[in-house]
Amino acid sequence: MVSVHSAVSVITAKRDGGELSDEQIDWVVDAFTRGEVADEQMSALAMAILLRGMSRREIARWTRAMIESGRRMDFTDLPRPTVDKHSTGGVGDKITLPLAPLVAACGAAVPQLSGRGLGHTGGTLDKLESIPGWRADVPVAQMRRMLADPAIGAVVCAAGADLAPADKRLYALRDVTGTVESIPLIASSIMSKKIAEGTAALVLDVKVGAGAFMKTAESARELATAMVELGTDAGVRTVALLTAMHTPLGRTAGNALEVAESVEVLAGGGPADIVELTVALAREMLAQAGIPDVDPAAALADGRAMDHWRAMIRAQGGDPNAALPVATHTEVVTAEESGILTRLDAMGVGLAAWRLGAGRARQGEPIQFGAGVEMHAKPGDTVTAGQPLLTLHTDTPEAFPVALETLRDAYAIGPAPTSAAPLVLGRIAAA
Repeated sequence: MVSVHSAVSVITAKRDGGELSDEQIDWVVDAFTRGEVADEQMSALAMAILLRGMSRREIARWTRAMIESGRRMDFTDLPRPTVDKHSTGGVGDKITLPLAPLVAACGAAVPQLSGRGLGHTGGTLDKLESIPGWRADVPVAQMRRMLADPAIGAVVCAAGADLAPADKRLYALRDVTGTVESIPLIASSIMSKKIAEGTAALVLDVKVGAGAFMKTAESARELATAMVELGTDAGVRTVALLTAMHTPLGRTAGNALEVAESVEVLAGGGPADIVELTVALAREMLAQAGIPDVDPAAALADGRAMDHWRAMIRAQGGDPNAALPVATHTEVVTAEESGILTRLDAMGVGLAAWRLGAGRARQGEPIQFGAGVEMHAKPGDTVTAGQPLLTLHTDTPEAFPVALETLRDAYAIGPAPTSAAPLVLGRIAAA
């Protein structure tokens, strides 16, 4: 039977400012997945969506079509409620590592499907793969066993190829056609995978600031609202926190460096901002999972979260006792004057870590697990001339000059402190 739709008619409808019908959306996503709609045609449609936008109905239908391009997982028969967290990405954002075992220690099951880093933002899977033996690919049957096991309760792994495959193809096109910034396409990309993974509840960490994808509070709020609406419409209890990303989180940016810092948090220490955001997100996750009376701060302090971390790492083939990779070369950046560190730009630090080998420019490129940037001071700290501010780590010392150049304007020292900005900037829930 010949379709009544064509790629050109769908593209021109959106180009001219029209709303796509459910039938048009279903057809074009399915045809694209099957290869009937060419890459250049879907690229043109993505650009039309970027320029013209989408209504709430269109975004919801587009997301549903993405989900239906593959399979949907189901964990409703597990003995504990499921809840997941998604971050839009930032510099030093290692929160998933302590958060997943912490929430599991408090009684929820955490099916955390994560990704790899690209550009200045690090990927959760890259961080965990710095642990010797740890595997990102986990069969569904093993996922179920880990989530049901009261000693584990969490899994952090890669999404299977059959989970929203249309989104995977479209994401690759958006990355090379200048359409990554489209909020409808960002929201549907994130939420199609999260809804397909089968979690009953979801907490979104939408980053705002220089080191985030969304630079302004207005754009972050628009994205968060769209995603909360998508989750709610799909029957997933969803809430979003807007969190600051002008300054890197914690004191490290780089894969093995961030794992070591996460273990410090699980051991009851670690940087105050990492602990604060981990506990804040844990409270939101537990509330959405229907376990609001358990105190995650207590589970972090008494070692229960660490026990779940070690069990989770072992279950995925990793050795939680193994030494982490260490870069072979370091370079120290010192303060040129005494005063107060007033600024440490997240984007500058993230780009420097990337240049040192901690990140990749294209999907599939290798990374250096020991590379990255260690921060010895954060905004508000008093520093003295000659004091170490940053230590750069890499296996390729020829990368030091470009990394140092990237950091040249990434920090500032002044005579007086600036007012401290809150870490959590807002909360968005279903209307």
